[in-house]
Amino acid sequence: MEMHENENKNNERKAGILMPVSSLPSDCGIGTLGDGAYAFVDWLAAAGMKIWQVLPLLPTGYGDSPYQSCASDALNYYFIDFAMLVQEGLLETADYTDLTWSEDERRVDYGRQFEQKTEVLKKAFARFDRKQAEWQAFLREGKYADFAVFMSLKTKFSYAPWSQWVEPYKSCEGKGLERYIAENKEEIEFWQFTQYLFLKQWNALRDYAHEKGVEIMGDMPIYVAEDSVETWKYRRELFMLDGENNLSLRAGVPPDAFSDDGQFWGNPVYDWEKMKKDGYSWWRERISYALTLFDIVRIDHFRAFDRFYAIPSDAETAKEGEWLDGPKAELFKVMGDVRIVAEDLGIIDEGVRALLKETGFPGMKIFVFAFDGNPENEYLPSKYNENCVAYTGTHDNDTLRSFIETMQPAERKDFEKVLEEECLNAEVPYITETIEDECKSIVTLLFASKADTVLVPMHDILCFGEEARLNAPSTVSSQNWTFRFTGNDFGRRKAAWLKSLTEEYNR
Repeated sequence: MEMHENENKNNERKAGILMPVSSLPSDCGIGTLGDGAYAFVDWLAAAGMKIWQVLPLLPTGYGDSPYQSCASDALNYYFIDFAMLVQEGLLETADYTDLTWSEDERRVDYGRQFEQKTEVLKKAFARFDRKQAEWQAFLREGKYADFAVFMSLKTKFSYAPWSQWVEPYKSCEGKGLERYIAENKEEIEFWQFTQYLFLKQWNALRDYAHEKGVEIMGDMPIYVAEDSVETWKYRRELFMLDGENNLSLRAGVPPDAFSDDGQFWGNPVYDWEKMKKDGYSWWRERISYALTLFDIVRIDHFRAFDRFYAIPSDAETAKEGEWLDGPKAELFKVMGDVRIVAEDLGIIDEGVRALLKETGFPGMKIFVFAFDGNPENEYLPSKYNENCVAYTGTHDNDTLRSFIETMQPAERKDFEKVLEEECLNAEVPYITETIEDECKSIVTLLFASKADTVLVPMHDILCFGEEARLNAPSTVSSQNWTFRFTGNDFGRRKAAWLKSLTEEYNR
């Protein structure tokens, strides 16, 4: 099959909501896979939404970011729902209801999640029947065995990075490590148990979503963290190394209008030539696995498959990096027909455009990027083609309301002039009596556009302000990744409004 046949294979007009699991309502300080998630699916169905986009389900790492995880395929045990474990007889309500999970129902306290979640789950593990056939089959499959050993060792070394562990654990080889695994079987199985519980709850939730006509889009960070299972165990097979098997190059982006020094992300970069020798098997398996969890997968920083920016590990700034070739479309040719959305934002050149054309994957169009004064700006809704996914903004952008309210008067006047023209062209009512009206006009404009898929962050549906921003890139803050919704936020009126838009614009 030619790669471009992927294009528009899924071209039914659809709309959906971007909502991290962490932001769902729950009684335990963070969104879970329990009642709050099921209620949200019901709300999506009532609103005529066909897609629920989540952020990575990976365990959070540095700065509480799901994009800096200790494993590329593990699952965030913070999301396991305790009430469901009570129903299974694995917990009693007193095991967790007396604990304080957060001082603010609108914010996740990751410190308390870290301190308390595993202790409660260990109580569930102590009551769990480990003789049952399903569990034994899960262990034999061994999918999360590396993650479990890694987490057990993280605990042993007080959560220090693996690069600070002592031998034989640091080098991940030898009989000393084998002996550790044999002697710590119970703790290692506990970490596998967290994955077992998550999968059980996730698969039930996804089945329920499908019954309601809702598909789930997942999110895959392209890079892994330096302190991760992959760099610990597979660095020789996967990453750019120096003569002493140390990571030699790091990911980032060059200087631009936003940063004089560029951005030095620090993630290890892949050795694509080495990966090519076995047909990119690690990537094939990673994407195949993601598609067992999700119906569609968005891949972050997709441009790195064409060319990626690599910075020497000892560099002081990202200025010292250079562009190197990635695998380009060859990587995806070995995978056949897969449902992928390409995050094609940032520095986009002809090579990236050619890659998108060859794969046929839809790219992303971000409304808040459209207002630079260029009448041909590709993010203006009137410029969208069918094979794209349109957003008001992403998890990294300010909320739509704050984006508008923080404009200078002249800037806002120019913005509203262009927005009015866009609405007139699309025959969409442009109402500016209130900021809520303006946000509704923008969402309506995206629904009216040619884009096959429209996804709107929940905070923009509700016209929330800066307080609801999910992440500010290149910052570490208690505000990042912590915002949550309450059950009262999901009203019938908003659902009815969205439902009317799906009917009017055939979504």
